[in-house]
Amino acid sequence: MDQSAINTRSKEEVLILKPTRGWGRLNLGELWKYRELTYFLTWRDLKVRYKQTVLGASWAILQPFLSMVVFSVFFGSLLNVPSEGVPYPVFSYTALLPWGVFAKALNDAGRSLVTNRSMITKIYFPRMVIPVASVISGLVDFAIAFIVLLGMMWYFHIPPTVNIWTLPLFLLLALLTALGIGLWLSALNVLYRDIGYIIPFLTQLWFYLTPIVYPASQVPEHWRNIYALNPMVGVVEGFRWALLDTATAPGPMVVVSSIVALLMLLSGMFYFRRMERTFADMV
Repeated sequence: MDQSAINTRSKEEVLILKPTRGWGRLNLGELWKYRELTYFLTWRDLKVRYKQTVLGASWAILQPFLSMVVFSVFFGSLLNVPSEGVPYPVFSYTALLPWGVFAKALNDAGRSLVTNRSMITKIYFPRMVIPVASVISGLVDFAIAFIVLLGMMWYFHIPPTVNIWTLPLFLLLALLTALGIGLWLSALNVLYRDIGYIIPFLTQLWFYLTPIVYPASQVPEHWRNIYALNPMVGVVEGFRWALLDTATAPGPMVVVSSIVALLMLLSGMFYFRRMERTFADMV
């Protein structure tokens, strides 16, 4: 055999797969190595979502817009729910944008492992790539719907505030919250398929525990830090403050929400890694 061929073979990288013991390490470096797979799965989710649809990407606008119309009629006009001096359509739509990203990411990530069972049982890759891609794909819908919000702000003569630079931080908080809970749910869904039925109920309950149709100022002040244990409270109030300069500044609520979100994310990642070695057998 040619000596150069022997040298080339000796330099080939050999990957030895071993199951982790105990809670194992997070091995987040693997996610970066497989970043192209994350991009491919994200792009695949987008193509599948709008393939053979009549309205295509317009669905990203219709869902929050129609919800805003219903809320404006019932909560804004009939029930006269306060909106902190902001026209109720803008008040509710601003909250529906981050909520839409969170709810979609939570539902998609929670079911992602079972949906992609054929990949899990055939090839090796860090399984965390699947829920991560499910969370990232929702950003496209957010960007499309955000253009409508800018148009509504122009129509109601509401200029962007100087705090708008904080908007990506609140969006990141929503994504981290969705990913943390999504990791828990996706791993549990492999073991217990009932989780797939629980996710829509959990999302609906979470909706009413988040100040979307009402402002957080309606919650008694001494309860607000406890209320902020729901990370989406800080996200929604932060969005309104950054875009509309509402009276209720996020303040301590964002701190509490951020701490809870990080705890959810870290615990979800460790639990996901702990259960990862059983996915191929159980899915």
